[in-house]
Amino acid sequence: MIVRELNDIVKTNRDVEWGNGRSRRFLIEQDNVGYSLTDTIINAGTESLLEYKNHIETCYCIEGEGEVEVNGEVHLIKAGTMYALNQNDKHYLRAKTTMRLVCVFTPPLKGNESHDLKENNSSSY
Repeated sequence: MIVRELNDIVKTNRDVEWGNGRSRRFLIEQDNVGYSLTDTIINAGTESLLEYKNHIETCYCIEGEGEVEVNGEVHLIKAGTMYALNQNDKHYLRAKTTMRLVCVFTPPLKGNESHDLKENNSSSY
């Protein structure tokens, strides 16, 4: 059984600056459960062009408001909204306010991944 508290993760190697916020990684590949679980903060006023070529990601918003855009289709994200990037979708993630997402990745993240957010290029891992 694995039990972790957020306070045990903050300011450790599982607390990763991902590009436009922080990803607190509760479960990673070395935990051997077959997926990752993160508590992710997206900074207010940011836009990130992301693409997970090697992972399927599902996110559940628990705080804040923003939007996700896939293939020109924009979806409002607010507390209580779930979205799944089930086709390795290239997407824009925009935070109107500071957002907090609970995210699941399969296969699991190794744990140290972060994004390189350059203009007009998607960042992936």
